[in-house]
Amino acid sequence: MKRAITLAGGGPAAGLHIGMLHRLAEAGIKFQEGEGDVWALSCIGAWVGLVYNQCDPGKEVEQTYNFFKDHVFRDDESYERFPINTVFGPDWFSNTRALMRFLSKPENYKNVWLPDRMMDSVQATMSMLSDRDKWFKWDEGDINQWILNHVMAPNPFVRYLTSLMYLSEVNGLSRIYYPDSVFMKGIKFERLFEDKKPFIYHNAWNLSTQKLDLFSNEKGDGYKDISSASLCACSALPFIEGTVEIDGDTYCEGALVDTVNFQRLLEDHKDLDEIWVNRVVDAKQVRKPENLHDSLGNLCELFAATVGEDDVKLFKYHVKEEKKWKGTIVEIQVPTNINFKWSHENLDRGRAAGYKAADEAYKEYMKKTNGEKNRTGAVRFINEKDKDKDEKRLIAQQPRRRAATTAEKKKKN
Repeated sequence: MKRAITLAGGGPAAGLHIGMLHRLAEAGIKFQEGEGDVWALSCIGAWVGLVYNQCDPGKEVEQTYNFFKDHVFRDDESYERFPINTVFGPDWFSNTRALMRFLSKPENYKNVWLPDRMMDSVQATMSMLSDRDKWFKWDEGDINQWILNHVMAPNPFVRYLTSLMYLSEVNGLSRIYYPDSVFMKGIKFERLFEDKKPFIYHNAWNLSTQKLDLFSNEKGDGYKDISSASLCACSALPFIEGTVEIDGDTYCEGALVDTVNFQRLLEDHKDLDEIWVNRVVDAKQVRKPENLHDSLGNLCELFAATVGEDDVKLFKYHVKEEKKWKGTIVEIQVPTNINFKWSHENLDRGRAAGYKAADEAYKEYMKKTNGEKNRTGAVRFINEKDKDKDEKRLIAQQPRRRAATTAEKKKKN
C-alpha cells in the first residue's frame, strides 16, 4: 500500500497535525514505509512533516510534540501577557541597518516639509473651529479624519517617522531564518536524506519568478533541495515574517497559492493507492476579534481557511473528472474548537482534537475499505464533509450562542 499524506498550512493549528499523526500511527498508518510513500507539505505542515521525519524511529509523535512545545509555543502563564510565540522575533540587527541606510539617503528627506499643505490644514482647521454650531455635531469619524489629514499628514516630524516605518527596507515584523541558530540546528535536516525515507516535499512562492517552487529530499526534475532556508521560506507570510533569499531569488509562503500542496502529487506519483488529507484551518475557527492579537490571528488564517477548502474541492473534482487515478482519498475533517494562540494550552487542545478527528476518519475508512486497496474502477472518497450534518449542528448551536451573547451583554452592563 503506497500512501501520501498532505499537511496543510495553518500556523498555530500545528497541534491538529500532531494529534492526527499520533492516531494514524497507532492504527498502523505511518506514511514512513520508505520508497513509495509521500509527504506533501505546506507552511506549518512542512514544519511538522520535516520535524516528524527527522525524529528517532518509534518516537516521532512525542519528539515532534516536544519540539513545538519547547521551541515554538509559549507556556500559558507567560503567553497571557506576552502573546507571541518563541521564534517570531524582530530582526534587530537588520532593522537597525535598514533604518541607518534610510536615514543616510538624501532622497528620503524629499517632500517631508510641505508648507503649502501645512497652510491648507491650518485654514481647514480654522474653518472648522469658526463655526460654533457644528462643534457638538462633529462625528467621531470626522474628528479622526481631521487628526489624520490635518494634524498628522502635514506635520514634517510625523511624516518622516511614518516614511521611516513604512518605506525603509524592513519588510516583516519578525524573522525566523537564522541558519546557525540553536533553534534551526535542532532540526536534523541530514536525516531527511537518508535511505528508505519517504518522498518529502514542500512549497514556497518564488517572488522573483512569480511561480510556486517545490523543495524535496530526493533529486527530481523541477525540485530543489530541502534546507533550513526553504523551510523558513515556506512559512514567510508577508508582513508577519520577512522574506527569505535562496540562490538569488526571494521567497515567501507557498500556502498563499497552494495551502494543501497538491502540486505534482499525482503527476509524479501515479502509483499511489491512498491520499490522506489533513486541512487544519477552517472559516468556522475564525472568531469575533476582541483585540489586536485576535485580529492578527484572523488575518493570518482567513486566507488559508478558504484557499485550503477550495484546494481540496478542486483536487477532488479533477481526480474525479479526469478518471486517470483510481485510488482512495481520505479526508480528515477540520475541528473548529481551537484558536490561533501560540500557547501550550492551544497546542494540547489541537493535539487532542486532531487525534479525535483522525480517529473518526480512520473508523470511516475501515468501515468503507477494511484497509484494502480500491478495486472499484473509480476513485473512492472517504469521510467527505457532510454539509447537511454541519448545517444542522450550527443551527442547533444558535440558541446556545444567543444565550451566551445575552449573558455576556448583561455581565458587561
